[in-house]
Amino acid sequence: MTQPQTKPKLLVLLGPTASGKTKLSIEIAKRFGCEIISGDSMQVYKRMNIGTAKITPEEMQGIPHYMINIHEPDYPFSAAEFQESASSAIRDISSRGKLPFVVGGTGLYIESLCYSYEFSESGSDEAFREEQYSFAARNGAEALHDILKKADPPTAERLHPNDLRRVVRALEILHTTGIPVSEQLEGQKKVSPYELCIVGLTMERDLLYKRIEERIDLMMEQGLVDEVRHLLAEGCPRSAISLKAIGYKEILGFLDGEYTLERAVYLLKRNTRRFAKRQLSWFRHMNDIQWVDVTDLDNFHKHMERISGIITETLKIDDTQLT
Repeated sequence: MTQPQTKPKLLVLLGPTASGKTKLSIEIAKRFGCEIISGDSMQVYKRMNIGTAKITPEEMQGIPHYMINIHEPDYPFSAAEFQESASSAIRDISSRGKLPFVVGGTGLYIESLCYSYEFSESGSDEAFREEQYSFAARNGAEALHDILKKADPPTAERLHPNDLRRVVRALEILHTTGIPVSEQLEGQKKVSPYELCIVGLTMERDLLYKRIEERIDLMMEQGLVDEVRHLLAEGCPRSAISLKAIGYKEILGFLDGEYTLERAVYLLKRNTRRFAKRQLSWFRHMNDIQWVDVTDLDNFHKHMERISGIITETLKIDDTQLT
């Protein structure tokens, strides 16, 4: 009689931007023999390092990382492609006796991977899509977002008005299928093909916002403006998905003379705070997350022990036996 096939183990660390995932992830990876898969939709792009707060080779400390620097900035990366590529990486990592470890903050990408969502290629209407882009050009991205807000409030809550591609896509799917994206996501079976351990980081909102603002000040010191200039100089089109990302579109507006640098930094901080709120909103709808409050920044060891306990208990891994 054949034994039932066991599910591969999958560890996930998620949380809003600036919550401290990177530092914790390296220590967890060293302790539990992990290889890390980035769960960030923008870190896939080459030469976009500062604005994405991409982990540096030095910070990796020799831990293998996947889904980082795999595409040119003008490439239209998608959740479906992430799911496919990350699933392949999980199989590869598991086959070598290592623990696959997804770290990031892009809710749809991580959730679709954890529960093997099915992405439909149907629902395409190019003429309708162009109408929406034209409407946004005439009336502004906020006006188009308002239409989505009335038609599909949960999806609108999760998408920034300036994320024009995804707003248009959500309207296109509703137009062609008659079913809002939020309903399609709710209809997905929340059954994981993995033995899953999801750890979520949370902290007091005021502290999170302070860390976000400090991170953006550091990005400016590190040369974010020059990074965007270089992307444009090498031919990255302004319409590229990557330049619609927070951190890039605000600086692009400054370079195009729409407002001052001071205004660009203000917008970047405001938009990042709002993004963090949307991340947390998405995570609240996810299953299986075990939350760890990391507000006490001076107690890194305590947070590590708490997370290690969750991993050991959930995945039945004894880290003392790992190398």
